[in-house]
Amino acid sequence: MTDIDIIPESEEMQAYSDQLRADGKTIAFVPTMGYLHEGHLSLLREGRKRADSLVLSIFVNPTQFGPNEDLDAYPQDMDRDLELARKEGVDTVFTPIKESLYGREYQTYVSLEKLPMHLCGKSRPEHFRGVATIVTKLFNIVKPHIAIFGEKDFQQLAVIRQMTKDLNFDINIVGWPTIREPDGLAMSSRNTYLTPEQRPSALSLYKALQNAEKLVKTGEKNAEKIITITKESILSNPGTNIDYVEINDPETLDTVTSIKGPVLMALAVKVGKTRLIDNMVLKP
Repeated sequence: MTDIDIIPESEEMQAYSDQLRADGKTIAFVPTMGYLHEGHLSLLREGRKRADSLVLSIFVNPTQFGPNEDLDAYPQDMDRDLELARKEGVDTVFTPIKESLYGREYQTYVSLEKLPMHLCGKSRPEHFRGVATIVTKLFNIVKPHIAIFGEKDFQQLAVIRQMTKDLNFDINIVGWPTIREPDGLAMSSRNTYLTPEQRPSALSLYKALQNAEKLVKTGEKNAEKIITITKESILSNPGTNIDYVEINDPETLDTVTSIKGPVLMALAVKVGKTRLIDNMVLKP
């Protein structure tokens, strides 16, 4: 188990990164909102392999939450997170407070034109502006060579890749496969909201994706037919309310009607009050 540096101030984090770079060290970065789970830890392990110094950030970013979302209820446990970070060999944890990143006169945001208009962006119109803004700020503070994000948040990863390209960040963006719990549920900090009675309904997302994968592999090309079957399957479970079920181009996120190559199937479903997302790339 390694010792760990905890840095709460942006200026100190920038100076620390400047020194690492001056010393010829490479920096791998994993940004999170905390309440770490195995999905986050898998990102940290990959970062540990890829660079000399591993930086984790923990910050619940208010600008990516809508007015009626779960900002105030979002699970947090800093002591537990720091202990897990130590076990994974993290060198530095950046733990800013809201006021240090968004001061009283804050007025600058980063917005993308097209990618946020799909999937989660339809029902969460401000979400990806908040994501792009905080990731830009963190990149400028931590100054990583490599940044690692989970593919469970597929649209987020697409937004960050596009933003990195458009704004000429000299950073290698690494996407890492979704980590699932033993029963197949995609790992998420929000899984803690689910009651034991809601768990079978939550599993309907992954089961529906697996069924769609079988349909595509056996030759089904009609995206609308697969979507209809998927919706019926999910809604047959108690307490489920679908935000979206879509089949899209994996790069542009544009809607696909006829499946001729790899496509992204993405789901957002509320189970009770808990909003869950999942996805799978389906290959004919």
